[in-house]
Amino acid sequence: MSRPAKKTANARAVSLSLADLQKVGAFTGRPVEKEIRWKQGDEELTATVYVRPLGFQAAVSEVMSAANKHDGVAGRIAASICDQDGKAIFTVADITGEADPARGALDGSLSVALLLAIGEVNNLGKATS
Repeated sequence: MSRPAKKTANARAVSLSLADLQKVGAFTGRPVEKEIRWKQGDEELTATVYVRPLGFQAAVSEVMSAANKHDGVAGRIAASICDQDGKAIFTVADITGEADPARGALDGSLSVALLLAIGEVNNLGKATS
C-alpha cells in the first residue's frame, strides 16, 4: 500500500487525465532539431540530429541501467536520438558495439557531441531560478 504524496507549499493538484496533463506540459512533444559537430580523425564533421526531450523512453532506460541490463550512457543516447518523427535510430547495442562487433562501438567524439545536444535540449546541468 502506497502512501499519499506529501503536499508542499507550491504543489498544484491536477487530475491524471490526458487533457489536464497536456495543459501542464507533462508530455515531451516533438523532437528538437540540433546541429552537432565532432572530429573524426583530422576531419571536422557536422550533422543534423533530432533529440527527443527526456521522457518515458529515458525513464525506462534509466531503470534498465539501474538493474544492470545495459549501459546508462548508451541508453541515454539510444532513448534520446531519433529521426524527425521521434523514432529511435540507435539501439543500446549499436552504441556499445555489441550489435556488430566488426563495426564496433560508436566513436567517442560523436558520442560526446550527441550527449551535449541531449544536455542542451533538456537544460541539463543548468541551474534553474
